[in-house]
Order: sequence, then C-alpha cells, then structure tokens
Amino acid sequence: MKYFKRIRSDVPTKPFLDEIASVGDAWAIATGRQDKIPVQREALAIPLRGLRKSMILGRERRDVHESRWTTGSAKFPKARAFLEEVAAELDADLSRGKIVCLPAGKRVYPHIDRGEYYRFRGRYHFVLKSSAGSWLKAGDEEIRMQEGELWWFDNDQMHEAFNDGDEDRIHMIFDLLPAEMRSKAKEAKERARKAHEQHEAA
Repeated sequence: MKYFKRIRSDVPTKPFLDEIASVGDAWAIATGRQDKIPVQREALAIPLRGLRKSMILGRERRDVHESRWTTGSAKFPKARAFLEEVAAELDADLSRGKIVCLPAGKRVYPHIDRGEYYRFRGRYHFVLKSSAGSWLKAGDEEIRMQEGELWWFDNDQMHEAFNDGDEDRIHMIFDLLPAEMRSKAKEAKERARKAHEQHEAA
C-alpha cells in the first residue's frame, strides 16, 4: 500500500480507555473541532497538543509549526506518555495530537489537510476502540484498522472515514515531524519571525 503503513499491533487499549472514562465530560470540554471544521462536524475530540498561539506570527493556522501540550492534557498522563514514546521510537518531534470519537453512523467527510504544517509531518492513528474495524480511505486505497493498531497514513491525499459499527470509534490521532524535516520547520519559523518583526516595525 502507498498511503498506509502499520507501525504497531496488539497494543493494550484498556488503560487509555479507562483514563478517558475517568474524566467527567471529557468529550464536552472542547468543541472547536465540530464547531469550526465542517468536514469534522460529526466527530468529538479531546485536544492533547495544539497550535502554539503565541507563535502564529501572522501566519495561517495551517502553516504554524509550533505546538504545545494543552492544559487539559494533564488529565491524560497515559496518553501523553504514549505519544512521547512513539515520537522517541521514530526519532521524530511530537506535534499536534488529540483523542477523537466518531459515534456510530457518523463520518469524517472527504478532505485534504492543507498547509505547510501538514506537508512537513506524518499523520498517525492509534485505534483505541472500534467494534467493526475502523474504515479509512486515502486516495484510492481503503483499509480497516483494528483495535490496538498504530498506523501512519498519507493525509496529503483526499481522505475520509466512516463508522459503520454500532459503537463509538475512538482513536488517538497525532502528527510527527521526522528528523529530516526539522531544519525546514526551523527555517520556516525564522522566516515567519522576521516577517512579523518587519511588519510590526513598519
């Protein structure tokens, strides 16, 4: 397959699901995903890492490389540790990440993740819960990811998801900046800083 690669299998998911269940109203705390992104309107999300707003520096949000842990992520230490572990194993820098729930019968509509932030990074899905296997399509390829599996997929391609099971589908979704792209991200940050300083001085 060109657009999908399985990284891990048989990862125990219960500790992560128990952690989510231990946080009251976990899915209701942040609603920006469904409120502001039309193709994601049927999905619920728990942000773990997000864009560092102080570093926007006049750029579009999709071009901002800098990220940070959200305040709420402190309630999910197991999830945080897992993301850090995977990043270290793959010699990559952890970028944005979230836990996403797609209820039964709901979908993520076809789209491409556009912007410099996404061009530099890889997108990963860790399947925590999926009664029917998680259907995902990228380009002309379709797969069903199973519980306990970690996958990379190419979100430069048109992609979509659908939960055709009868229970919530829960994934940990995150981005990693590979070692070979670190210098490009640093250069982009410096260009943005200089452009912002020139604009402020004008």
